[in-house]
Amino acid sequence: MIFRDVPRSLLRVLGALFLCAALVGAVGCGAKGPAPAASAGAGVSSGSASAAAPTPAWAAGMATVRASALPQQAREVLELIDKGGPYAYRQDGAVFGNFEKALPRQKRGYYHEYTVRTPGERDRGARRIVTGGGGEFFYTDDHYKTFKAVLR
Repeated sequence: MIFRDVPRSLLRVLGALFLCAALVGAVGCGAKGPAPAASAGAGVSSGSASAAAPTPAWAAGMATVRASALPQQAREVLELIDKGGPYAYRQDGAVFGNFEKALPRQKRGYYHEYTVRTPGERDRGARRIVTGGGGEFFYTDDHYKTFKAVLR
């Protein structure tokens, strides 16, 4: 081992400093700053302000998408949510557990999920709208791996 003659206390301090530097680098990367030009043209940004409206505080640090840039099926689900239904799937409106921890932590029951139909799929597919108790809307097209804050 390279560090054979180094005192353990020094190794612990160096390890802690390395861990802190790695965490600061990971948190800082992509969390702030303007969106790449390619994603801005596609109706998606990483949280930069637009001419229409500033990004709400609940969406800070997240990728965002304007509701008008969502697939037609997702826009239809947003309209149904606004009306209170009726929904196409019995699971729609069910509590979303956020087990993946991809959304901000909240008490159970804060988030609810709705299926966004995927043309050609025989089952519910991977697309969902998740709503938050504070008026938040999120969209995922990869079955909860990643989310975009929906700006309406």
